[in-house]
Amino acid sequence: MKKATCVLLGFIMAVIFAGMSFAGAQDFILVNNTGADIYVINISPSSTNDWEEDILGSDVMDDGEAVTVRFGVGRTRYWDIQAVFGDGSSISWYGIDLLETYRVTLNGDGTALLE
Repeated sequence: MKKATCVLLGFIMAVIFAGMSFAGAQDFILVNNTGADIYVINISPSSTNDWEEDILGSDVMDDGEAVTVRFGVGRTRYWDIQAVFGDGSSISWYGIDLLETYRVTLNGDGTALLE
C-alpha cells in the first residue's frame, strides 16, 4: 500500500511540474485603468511591426477590470500592448519587459505601471 501511495504521489508531482514548465515566462495580469472600456487588446513582440490578434475576442474589458494574460512556452522579453476603445481610438505601450513584470496597469494618459 505504501508503495502505491508513493507512486501515485510521484505521478501527481510530475504532472504538476510538467504543467508548470509549459507556463509562459511572460504571463502577467493586465489591469484597465484607462477610464474607458477596452474593446480590443493586441499584444505583440516588440520586434515585429504588426499587431497580433485581439486577445479579448468578443469580450469587453471594463474600466477597472483585470485579466490574466497567458503565453505558451517562450522567452521573448519585450512586448507592445495596444488598447482600442469603443470610439475606435487607441493607446499603445511599447517595450514592456514581460520577463520582469507580473502586473501591467494601463493608464489613460498613455503611461503604464509595471510591477
